[in-house]
Amino acid sequence: MYETRAKGLRARGSPAQETMRTNMKLYRAASLGVLSFLLSIALITAVSADDKAVPGWDPAVFREASTVTVMTTEPDVGEHWSNLWVVVIDGQPYVRLGDRSYGRIQRNTTSPYVKLKVADQEFDRVKVVEMPDMKEKVAAAMADKYWMDVLIRHESHPMVARLIPEAIPPATSSH
Repeated sequence: MYETRAKGLRARGSPAQETMRTNMKLYRAASLGVLSFLLSIALITAVSADDKAVPGWDPAVFREASTVTVMTTEPDVGEHWSNLWVVVIDGQPYVRLGDRSYGRIQRNTTSPYVKLKVADQEFDRVKVVEMPDMKEKVAAAMADKYWMDVLIRHESHPMVARLIPEAIPPATSSH
């Protein structure tokens, strides 16, 4: 009986060793929690800093808008404004391009930029970045937002894209 009890104590360790192991586990858990919190704060700061890089670029404006208008420039056509449906997913605006608008984006001489109008705002440098992995999410969001999507979804949509604004650097004065 004493032998079994002694084996059990050796396997578990002394009460002081048990306390140390428990404290180390708590320390590791607390450290992981603090690290997760700090990384979350850093991510939120980076995202909000990115959003504020272009004044007026607000996902809420896109969410409320029925359409956005993008201007492309083609060699033989010149400037052309296209109306596109827009949805917001995870705070980012997305568009789904039909064949004609996709062709205009492909022939755009100001690529990778378009000029964009939404509500009463205009942005001179917006990238139209293809996001094929978002095709299903954008299609579902379009169906939720636009009742006409019942018909439109069956047309060809060769591109789903995220709209990413770029701040125009301030003009440098030459003295």
